[in-house]
Order: sequence, then C-alpha cells, then structure tokens
Amino acid sequence: MDLDLKGKKALVLGSSAGLGRAIAESLIGEGVEVCLSSRSLESLKKTASEIGAAHYEACDLSVAHNTTQLVEKVMKKMGHIDIIVTNTGGPKKANFLDVTEEQWHTDFQSLWMSPVEAMNALLPGMKERKYGRILMVTSLAGKEPLPGLTTSNGLRAGLAGLARSISNEYAQFGITINLLLPGYTNTDRLKALHLTEARIKEMVPAGRLGEPGELADLATFLASKKGAYITGQSIAVDGGVIKGH
Repeated sequence: MDLDLKGKKALVLGSSAGLGRAIAESLIGEGVEVCLSSRSLESLKKTASEIGAAHYEACDLSVAHNTTQLVEKVMKKMGHIDIIVTNTGGPKKANFLDVTEEQWHTDFQSLWMSPVEAMNALLPGMKERKYGRILMVTSLAGKEPLPGLTTSNGLRAGLAGLARSISNEYAQFGITINLLLPGYTNTDRLKALHLTEARIKEMVPAGRLGEPGELADLATFLASKKGAYITGQSIAVDGGVIKGH
C-alpha cells in the first residue's frame, strides 16, 4: 500500500530507542524526512546513522519551554513540520501520597506541557497548509490506571480529553490528533522487568509481547492521507489487555 508520504516532514520525540525509534524508522521507510530527538546527543547520532534519519536535535522534554524551542529550531532547519510524534519515557512509580511535589511538576511538564508546547508551535502552520498529523504515544494508563503509576494515570488520561477537544477544533483544516496506547511491548525498558513467558501469557490475551514495529506501522498509517478520517481517538496496541472501551 502506497501511503503517499514521500516528501512529508516529521519530528519524532523520544526517538533514539524503543517505540520512538521504530516510528521514525517506519516513517523514513515511506520517504518521510525525519528529525529525531531525545536527551542524549550520542544516542541520537548513533540512531540517525543506523536508520537514515536526516536530522537530529537533543532536547530534555522535562524542562519548561524546551519543546517550544526544539520545534522552532527544527522548523528553521526543515522549513515546516507535517507530522509530530510526542513520546516520553515513563515516570517513576509511586503511590499518591509518595509522589513528591517535585515529581508532579517534572511529570506534568514532560507528559502534559511538552505535547501542549509542541501543538502551540505547530498548529498555526498546519492550519495554513491544510495538513497536519499529531500523534501522542502515551500508555495503557490513558484508559486503565496501572498500579503505582499515579502521575502517569492522571496526566495521560487527561491527554485523551485534550486531544478530543482540539481535534474537534482542527478537523476541518485537515489536521488529525490521535493517541497511541502501547501495551506490553518488547523494548529495553520491559526487558529489564525479566517477565517470564508464563507471566506474559497471564497478562496478555495474545500470549506474547508486542513488537515496536506493530505500533509504528499504525502510527505511519495515521500519519498518512489514508488516515485522514481518524481523529480524536485513543487506540490501544496491546494484544487485548484493555477490557473496557
């Protein structure tokens, strides 16, 4: 299937490894000019050379205004951005009374304000060009709370409401906004948990971990013209873990 993405330009956050890298690689495979971003400049250089990314810029999304500055820098370099993928690492585990005020502020900036800053910077240009794709990689916590992930549960669930609100405003301009909710996926972070095959089968109806490329393929479809009628949605890629709607 030709997704007609050749010549489009994308910024993928959190893309030196894991899901972000897989999405960037999938977009590049469809002819998209991609800029990678993550905290580590060395990791970005390595990933860019391995997957053929055109650009990369280091950025710490947990610092206020950094995302705005990143988007402005990338737009100067690439001319404009058609596709933005927001993606951040998971926050520290803590039950509600154990979450410090500092963690609330850090996680709010990283999980909430970073996408908001990106959209503030990008939506005017997308509206003018009558094309834009905003993809937020979040978590199953966006639909069902996960034990001990208090800040993630609260903030990521809120992003779903925000995306629906903004998508209603901007659908008429050819702009879509969707959330991708990865389940238990075969990334370095999950490997560190050393889950047994029996435990995985117990947790996941599909009986296996997801592969990063499976979520990346969906992201690339949603980024294309063929995904133009899908907006305001929270789509789980989880092998059947989420039981609700």
